[in-house]
Amino acid sequence: MHIPDGYLSPQTYIPLCGVSFLFLSVALKKLKKELSTKHVPYLAMSAAFSFLIMMFNIPIPGGTTGHAVGAGIIALLLGPWTAVIAVSVVLIIQAVVFGDGGITAIGANCFNMAVAIPFVSYGVFKLISGNSRSRSRVSIAAFLSGYAGLTVSALLTGIEFGIQPMIAQGADGRPLYAPYPLAIALPAMVLEHMLLFSIIEGVVTVLLLRYFLENESELVYALPGKEA
Repeated sequence: MHIPDGYLSPQTYIPLCGVSFLFLSVALKKLKKELSTKHVPYLAMSAAFSFLIMMFNIPIPGGTTGHAVGAGIIALLLGPWTAVIAVSVVLIIQAVVFGDGGITAIGANCFNMAVAIPFVSYGVFKLISGNSRSRSRVSIAAFLSGYAGLTVSALLTGIEFGIQPMIAQGADGRPLYAPYPLAIALPAMVLEHMLLFSIIEGVVTVLLLRYFLENESELVYALPGKEA
C-alpha cells in the first residue's frame, strides 16, 4: 500500500499532496476545537497502533506492499478527522525515518490511507449500524467499515499506478513511471486486499470496537448521537 518514489509522476503526486495537505489543515483546526484532554493519550496510542500494524508489510505485484492500516477503527473511536491526523503522522514518519513509502509519494499515501480510509469506514459504519446498538448489527457494520475502507484505499492506489502509462511517457512511448496499465494494476492491488488484507482490517476493527464498547463505550465517537 505504501507507494515508493519513482512510481508516480508529478502530475499525480503534486495534486494529491495538495489535497492531503488541505484535509490535514482542516483536521488540525477541528482537533484544536474538539479534542478533549482526556482523548490526547488515545490519539497517541492510536498513532502507535497504526504504526505497528502497518509494519507487517507483505510485498505484492506492482512495486508496493499489502498490509492492514488501522485507520478505520481510529475513525470509529476518535472520529474521521482525528484519524486523518494520527495516520498522516505515522505515514510521514515511516517515509522520512524508515524509508517505508517515498518522499514524493507522501501526499498520495496520506490521501489513500489517512484520508480515504477514515471517511469511507466511518460512512459505511454509520450507514449500516444506523441508530442501532445491537451487538450483531454493530459488529457487522464494524467489519464492513474496516473492509470497505481498506479496499477503497487499494482501489485508489491501483488507479494511481494504472494511469501512469497514459499520462507520463517518454519520446519512445515507454512509461516513465509505474509501467503497469489499469488492467494489471487494479487487479494486483484490489484482489489481494479484498481476499486477505481487507478481511484482516475488518476483523481488527470488530475486535477493538467490541472491546471499547464493553469497557469504555463513552470513548466511541461513532455511537448514535455523535457527529463527525
